[in-house]
Parts: sequence; structure tokens; C-alpha cells
Amino acid sequence: MITYDLYKLLKDELGNGSRDLVTRPSGQAIRERIERDIEKESDGSVIALDFSKIGVIDYSCADEIVTKLVSRLLSGEYGDKYLLLSGLNENQKENIEVAIERKDLAMVAELRNDGRVVLGNLNNYLRDTLDFIVKKKKATSKDLSDGKKIEANTSGTRLLNLYKKRLVKRVEEMRNDGKVWVYELL
Repeated sequence: MITYDLYKLLKDELGNGSRDLVTRPSGQAIRERIERDIEKESDGSVIALDFSKIGVIDYSCADEIVTKLVSRLLSGEYGDKYLLLSGLNENQKENIEVAIERKDLAMVAELRNDGRVVLGNLNNYLRDTLDFIVKKKKATSKDLSDGKKIEANTSGTRLLNLYKKRLVKRVEEMRNDGKVWVYELL
């Protein structure tokens, strides 16, 4: 996992000494810096945006940074990479979640005290599938099918949908019965 310290990026890009991410222009400057850095990362990279040294993030900045990054990630602009948020406090989580929900997106976040959660909109069956992967750390379509007593094509579709939303990583493994896709936590 690669961690981007948003406080450091804030100091580098804006140089104003603030710990707060506020205003759309500030968010745009930070997002553009993150985008330049993401391009340099290799495919398969998990990039954590670390909010632990940030004070406040307002809705406009959350929209400018987080929702635009996620939207562009999902459209394939950054290649096969993954984003998650880390070090969020409750207020940051609330403002970011509103921005993500308004764009009908979902994202994995690590809260300062409560572990990992999914922010935004995600169907119940995909939440259930993600919970299964959280418990197992990784899963194949067969694992999910056997564990949840669902059809193989249903389990494959669910896992593929989580991957397309960039909520889990997908890696190919060689097993005794041939190649298989394994879906892992970020």
C-alpha cells in the first residue's frame, strides 16, 4: 500500500500552513497533485489518502478531491489502481460520505477508531459480499458460492461488480484446477 499524506500535499501545494481542506479551488489543486502522483504508480497499486493530520474537509473540497478521483478511477483514467481513505475522523467521514452519496459512488475508508467501512451507496447484496471477503480476507467465486449458498454465476457477478467499483482487488492465481480469479481486500 502506498500512502499519500494529504497534510504534506496541502503544505506543498498551497503553502498556507492550514490543516483544513476547504474550498473547491484548494481541492482542485490537491486533486491535480494526487493525479500527477497516481500516474507514476504501477498497476495494482493501492493508494491510501491519509487524512490523519487534516482538520476539516468541507463538502466542496470532498467533492473536488474524493468524488472526482473515484469517478476517474472507475472510468479507467488511472489504469488498474485502487484508492482508499485512511485516518478519517467522524466529521471528515460525514462530509466525504455526503459528497460520495450524491454522486452514487462507494469507497472503502479506514476510520481512526472503528476500522474499515464502506462510504457511499452500495447495494445490500454487494455489502454482504464485501463483508464475506472482509471475514475471509480473500475469496474466489467458488468460495462465495459455497459460503453463501448461491449460484456460481451469481457469486461471480457479485465479485466482478465489487472489483469494477474498485472496492476489492482482483488477482489471477494458478491452482490445481487451473487459473482462478481471487478477490482480496484493499
